[in-house]
Amino acid sequence: MGATTAVRPSAWGAEVVGTAWLVLAGCGTAVLAGDRVGYAGIAAAFGLSVLTAAYAFGHLSGGHFNPAVTVGLAAARRFAWRDVPGYVVAQVVGALIGAGLLRLIAGGAPGFSVADGFGTNGWGDASPGGYSFLAVALTEIVLTGVFVLVILGVTDTRAPHGFAPLAIGLALTLIHLVAIPVDGTSVNPARSLAPALLAGGDALAQVWLFLLAPVVGGVLAAALHRVLGAEEAPAPLAEATRA
Repeated sequence: MGATTAVRPSAWGAEVVGTAWLVLAGCGTAVLAGDRVGYAGIAAAFGLSVLTAAYAFGHLSGGHFNPAVTVGLAAARRFAWRDVPGYVVAQVVGALIGAGLLRLIAGGAPGFSVADGFGTNGWGDASPGGYSFLAVALTEIVLTGVFVLVILGVTDTRAPHGFAPLAIGLALTLIHLVAIPVDGTSVNPARSLAPALLAGGDALAQVWLFLLAPVVGGVLAAALHRVLGAEEAPAPLAEATRA
């Protein structure tokens, strides 16, 4: 998105709904069906959620659904910095709605407790594989960077039009296949914050890393993208609504 593009309220609404869907579908699969579908199924759910949301709402908001993506696009001069706060607030609100709906649904089963797992992220004892703080931090920075690079690449004016959501969804699926055993996969501060607020405990104590590391990864990706000499002009998916 260019810096002169005006953002309409419909863009914020699209970010709310799209992020809510990502959290409900992705974390919902982990919480409600994780023992049946496994890591591969959870990874597919997150990928499909962003793919479908991007096709449904990309023409309204650009289909960010992720503060790290919004900041990364702004750092790459694809999005106006003045519009970042509004998008981030919309994404956090959407994530809270998605997590709240999931809590209500999951609570309908006897014996459910958020302490048993609520799609949260963590390191050490809170990591699915017991991975260290350093391993988790590197995972989040590198994989978020890759994700933002994919988004910047497939929304370049020279990329084939119409396929960006598919590539983005597949990239997120791959990222989850790698990172779920490490930390449950964040690469999205809003997606991590909402479940942590409801779960509390270690998830809430450790969530700061999953707010910071993905943003660092997004900014580094933007810097690398510009070093590579890529175009600043985005294809339609990376645009917000026009004035």
